[in-house]
Amino acid sequence: MPLTGLFGPEDFGTPALPKNPAADRCPSRERFTSLPSPSLEWTPEVERATAHLYERVKEVIPPVEWPFMAPYIKAINDLKRERNAVILAHNYQTPEIFHCVGDVGGDSLKLAIEATKVKADVIVQCGVHFMAETSKILNPAKTVLIPDSRAGCSLASSITGEDVRLLRERFPGVPVVAYVNTSADVKAEVDICCTSSNAVQVVESLGSDTVIMVPDQYLAKYVATKTKVKIIAWKGACEVHERFTGDELRSYRAADPDVQIIAHPECPPDVIKEADFTGSTAHMIDWVRNNKPKRVVMVTECSMADNVQAELPEINFVKPCNLCPHMKRITLPKILDSLLYMREEIVIDPMIADKARRSVERMVNLKN
Repeated sequence: MPLTGLFGPEDFGTPALPKNPAADRCPSRERFTSLPSPSLEWTPEVERATAHLYERVKEVIPPVEWPFMAPYIKAINDLKRERNAVILAHNYQTPEIFHCVGDVGGDSLKLAIEATKVKADVIVQCGVHFMAETSKILNPAKTVLIPDSRAGCSLASSITGEDVRLLRERFPGVPVVAYVNTSADVKAEVDICCTSSNAVQVVESLGSDTVIMVPDQYLAKYVATKTKVKIIAWKGACEVHERFTGDELRSYRAADPDVQIIAHPECPPDVIKEADFTGSTAHMIDWVRNNKPKRVVMVTECSMADNVQAELPEINFVKPCNLCPHMKRITLPKILDSLLYMREEIVIDPMIADKARRSVERMVNLKN
C-alpha cells in the first residue's frame, strides 16, 4: 500500500536542529579511579597476546597494519577487565573493533536486546549516539560511554520530540512508531520503537489501520509495500543509504549478470527494486551465510562487508564504499581513551528516559 502522507519539519514551521549532546558530563568519574596509560609499543608480548585475534581479521587487515592496531587492542581488552566493562559493536564498525575488542556485535535490534542482559558495570557503545542512549535507557543504573559523542545520525537529527507532538495533534489517535535511529526525546513521545529487522511486525502489532512512522521515509515506503496498514511517514533519510541509486546497481549487473545484490530497507525504492534481497544488516548477513553467493554486493555501509568477509573469506564482496562518517568517529584510540578516563558518558534526563524506556521495552519484548 502506498504512503498516505509524508511530512517534514517545514510542514510545522519548526526545522529540526542537529543534536549536539553535552559530551563531557561524566558523573561516573567520581566513582571510578583513574588508571595509568598503558604502553602502546609493538612487543613480542603484544604479538603473542593478540595472535588469535589477528586470525579473525587477517583476510581484511594487512599484516603491515597489525603492529599499529594490536597494542591498542590488547590495552582495551585489558582495561575492559579492570573496569568490568563490555563493548557493544555495531555491524558498521571496522573489523579491528568489531572482531577484536567488541564483546557483542550486531544490528540495532540485537544490541538493544543484548543491552538488557549486560552484567558489567560499564557499557561502551561502539556505534552512534542514539544507540548509546538506547543502552542507557535500558540500563539506567549502569555507566554507558560512547568514545565520541559527535557520532550522530542524519535520521536522529531530522526530528525532535516537539515534531512528534505536532504530528499527534494533526493525526489524533493514530499510533506513532519511531525507528530506533532517534533521540531519547523522540522515543519518549511515541508508542513503540522498531528497527529495520522488525518494522513490519511492529506496525502490524498495533492493530490500527493507520500508523505514523518516523523518521525514515524510505523504511516507511518499504514497510508500506509489505502491509495493508496505511503509513504516514516523515521526511528523514540515512545519508549513507540515500546515496545509492538504481543506476549504480544496474551497472554492477551489466558487468556481471550473476552477481547477487542485497540491500538495506533504508535505501530508496529504485535501489530496493534492483536488489535480489532486502533486509536489515542482520538479515543481510544471514542471507550471505545461508546462500554463499560467489559474488555479492551489500548495499549498505561498506565496513559491514569487511566484517562478513573476515568470517567468509571465500566470498567475493563487491564493495560500493559509502562510509558513515559518524560510525567512523569511533576508533581504537578513542575507545582506549574512553575506558581510561571514563568518557564520554551518556546522561539522559530521568523523566525523558522513563518515558522512552516504555517504547523501547515494548519493542524488545514484542513476541515473534
